[in-house]
Amino acid sequence: MSLRFTHETLPQRVVFGPAAEHLAAEVARLGSRPLVIGRAAADLLPGVPRYRDVVMHVPVDVAERARAFTADSDADVLVSIGGGSATGLAKAIALTTGLPIVAVPTTYAGSEATDVWGLTEDGRKTTGADRRVLPRTIVYDAGLTLSLPVRLSVASGLNAVAHCVDSMWAPRADPINQALALAGIRALSGGLPRIVSRPSDPEGREQTLYGAHLAAVAFASAGSGLHHKICHVLGGMFDLPHAQTHAVVLPYVMELNGVAVSALLAEAFGPDGLHGLRERIGAPRALRDFGFRESDIPAAVAAILAVVPPGNPVAVTAGDLTDLLRRAWAGEPTGDPR
Repeated sequence: MSLRFTHETLPQRVVFGPAAEHLAAEVARLGSRPLVIGRAAADLLPGVPRYRDVVMHVPVDVAERARAFTADSDADVLVSIGGGSATGLAKAIALTTGLPIVAVPTTYAGSEATDVWGLTEDGRKTTGADRRVLPRTIVYDAGLTLSLPVRLSVASGLNAVAHCVDSMWAPRADPINQALALAGIRALSGGLPRIVSRPSDPEGREQTLYGAHLAAVAFASAGSGLHHKICHVLGGMFDLPHAQTHAVVLPYVMELNGVAVSALLAEAFGPDGLHGLRERIGAPRALRDFGFRESDIPAAVAAILAVVPPGNPVAVTAGDLTDLLRRAWAGEPTGDPR
């Protein structure tokens, strides 16, 4: 069968290694007046101004305050150190200023490898893509993830798995990002159980970081699929925690899309499938554990139905979404979505 597709690779420098050895030089390649965004790793870049008011889902008012602080500091390069919220805030600043970003992730969120930004206002999360927000350089240091508790590591890692899965059926999915996604699943399926069994072992965390990067690169190319549309609505409307929401919702979306992707994903997840991985690492199970109420389901369904992406493997109805969210709210078992 002949191949017919168009693929675009985002330009980005990626450094795997200790941030203490690499970060200062990477920042100096892009500017001389850095501003650190985030609360993590205060010993990196000592003496550099730091903006600490980082909030999940990047509320618009938080972004506006950060932009004003950046202007007052006369920064010419942003350094985000932390999870997806820190990276997201740096992106919000770059969106209006054009300042380059050096990203130093301390979780497995993956935002550092995408040109996607997100802002929340009045219970609605708006996302977009813009090359100005793509970090110019990423410094991956597994040592900086050692302080991330196991439960948060699991949720964050499953968020990365969701990037892989969405990349199999998203609007711009192609063979290249599907190959990256499958490699990402293999790395994450190997790394996450090692974090759970040996939390202080940096090798498991390094493998998970590598998988999270592959996942994010695939996602940046393929675009946002059904899973992320659902989770963006839930996060924006109900202020649910980002990684945990993704971790809970993923198996229900996979079950809904069912046989359309099962053959492609079975080998990557291995004989135990996603269900077995979730069991081994103690995945979050129910949206109600994170503040989502059963009475919220109708409003969520209406908002999600309006943004269901084209090209999803199966048609999606309001009834499908109602059933999916009710089961995810309760934490009901799914079939093995391999």
